[in-house]
Parts: sequence; C-alpha cells; structure tokens
Amino acid sequence: MFVPARRTRSLGEWMHPLPGCPACGCVYEREAGYFLLSIWAINYGVIGGLGVAVLFLVDSLFHRPTWQTLLIVLPFMPLLSLLFIRHAKSLFLAVDHYFNPDAAPASRR
Repeated sequence: MFVPARRTRSLGEWMHPLPGCPACGCVYEREAGYFLLSIWAINYGVIGGLGVAVLFLVDSLFHRPTWQTLLIVLPFMPLLSLLFIRHAKSLFLAVDHYFNPDAAPASRR
C-alpha cells in the first residue's frame, strides 16, 4: 500500500499511499478525502489515548508537577503520530473493505 520504509525519501512518500495495488491494480483511495477519517479518528484517537494513558502513568510513578509531566510526554506524541499514520490508513482501508466489500473500486483500466 505504501512505498517500503527503507526506500522513502520524503515525508510525502512516507504519508501518502500508492495510487493502487501494483499486483491487481485496485485503487486504494475511492474519492478525494477518503483517508481523512483514518487520520482524525484512528491516528489521533490512538495517539491521544496513548498520550493520556502515559501521562497518567508518568504522573502516578514520578509525582511531578503537571507542567513537568506534560513536558515529558508531549514531545513524543507528534513523532508517534507520524510513525503511526501509515498503519492508521492501512487499518482504515481494511476495515472499510471488510464492512463494505461491494463498494470496492474496480481495477484500473
């Protein structure tokens, strides 16, 4: 679905899927904005939930002031979001095709 991680040369190649499957030609993006829900719901939800859980864990283990706990946790969240974005899009595509297989786009001609 994506260019292999070792062959990516830019952030755009890392974040954007290929136009379609190289083997069967199935188009991944059904319409413009197809992957927005994957970014908003899956990526932000998982990273935000993980961030809150780690925030509570760090707070309960180290008993630091709130601003120090935030300084420990928050810098890692954008990096984790960038690392998880490919998985979020793949998961969204898999779930969408599972629940709505008839709307799967035809192969490119």
